[in-house]
Amino acid sequence: MTLLGSHISLKAPSYFKGAAEEAVRFGETSFMFYTGAPQNSFRVGLEKMGIPEGKRFLLAHGIDPALLVVHAPYIINLANRSDPGKLRAMEEFVRLEIQRTAEFGAKVLVLHPGSRVGQDEETAFSRLLTSLEETLGDYRGPVRIALETMAGKGSEMGSSLEELAKIRSSFSRPELLGFCLDTCHLNDAGYDVTDVDGLLEEVDHFLGIENVLVIHLNDSLNPRGTRKDRHANLGYGTIGFSALRRFCFHPFLERIPKILETPYVNGLPPYKKEIAMLLSGIYEENWKESLLPLDQGSPMAATSSS
Repeated sequence: MTLLGSHISLKAPSYFKGAAEEAVRFGETSFMFYTGAPQNSFRVGLEKMGIPEGKRFLLAHGIDPALLVVHAPYIINLANRSDPGKLRAMEEFVRLEIQRTAEFGAKVLVLHPGSRVGQDEETAFSRLLTSLEETLGDYRGPVRIALETMAGKGSEMGSSLEELAKIRSSFSRPELLGFCLDTCHLNDAGYDVTDVDGLLEEVDHFLGIENVLVIHLNDSLNPRGTRKDRHANLGYGTIGFSALRRFCFHPFLERIPKILETPYVNGLPPYKKEIAMLLSGIYEENWKESLLPLDQGSPMAATSSS
């Protein structure tokens, strides 16, 4: 059984239990969530999150909480030392997110590698490693960090497999670090995602397939190599449904959670439809037209870039 799900928000008042119910309605066997808003560090106390109820619901529906994925806020930049006080706060916040991830029963926390922000590559790389050492050096828990492949827009780090491999191999405790492959980001960074076997050979060579912990399964609005990072719904981008389905069901990736981060359509999450097409292998042309809007005036939600 392939592990397939989507990004689901933890919303008041039911939080984790509500997210679990939504995942089951969508036909998911895993899902990803932020433990709070992705754009800030404010976090609701875990005692309000309905974690025990959510875990019981998931187990009753055959979903192991250990196969869920948590994503760290995208405001985190462990390579930026322009404000030492702010960096210390970020490091402490990542430690807190690791603890919160474990409380939900999940074992993977996805983290963007960061941005150079006016630094040369060598300096930014050195500062990222120092921050990872400060953040994870004495960690002894069950959670691993999955560094995400990035599209390379602006001064983003982590847009090449070589750089990600170097981060892991240079870290004093590489067993704590794995990787999250984002198909849209890989495409936009210049990799040929349509050549699934060829790409996975490269991934295995540089990262080791055994170190891939999560896959973000997204089509891309952009041609390969444009470094723009704009997600598209399955079949509505330049990668295409066929390649993404091969990626999803490749035998090397069977037990790795595949997470959809595709845009909402007419105010609605498209994941139940996209998952059904992936499972059946039958792509329906113009399928977005069948999703009725929640509100006739509701625009399509902004495309994700996580």
